[in-house]
Amino acid sequence: MKLKPKITIADHFDLIEDPRIERTKLHDLNDIITIAICAVVCGSETWVDIQEYGKSKQKWLKKFLKLSNGIPSHDTFSRVFTRINPEQFQRSFINWIQSISNLTEGEIVAVDGKTLRHSYDKGKDKAAIHMISAWATNARLVLGQLKVDEKSNEISEKFARPGFPAQNFSRHSNSRID
Repeated sequence: MKLKPKITIADHFDLIEDPRIERTKLHDLNDIITIAICAVVCGSETWVDIQEYGKSKQKWLKKFLKLSNGIPSHDTFSRVFTRINPEQFQRSFINWIQSISNLTEGEIVAVDGKTLRHSYDKGKDKAAIHMISAWATNARLVLGQLKVDEKSNEISEKFARPGFPAQNFSRHSNSRID
């Protein structure tokens, strides 16, 4: 019998020691870490951004997190992350990323370019935003997205560009470019 791989954030971060005093714990540590990672992946840059992300995605987050006291405040995120052991966090984060990378080995990675609708502004002479995305088809996971300067059929050239987030995954996968 093949064991199910550990892929959730909680699977990899549950070994982090919780630095908080037991009586002050209103929120589960895995909830705090999961919300923060999801928020940062989606572009959050501050503790307030992370809190706002959590509030805006609370219904979805509740499907797999406890959230017994709702979304933590920005102060809670800040206090917890300043007290977490950075070496434990780094080790957990690397293990999680490597598990995701292992999921894509031999998998088809679809690369596609899109123009975002209504992202242009003719009055300000602002062109539409063009993006390329890499999608791990079996894992149903976006591996990376990149904003590009212009629309082009040369997606493969942009996909090979240094810094494209999905590059590390594509070395072990079959890439399909649309």
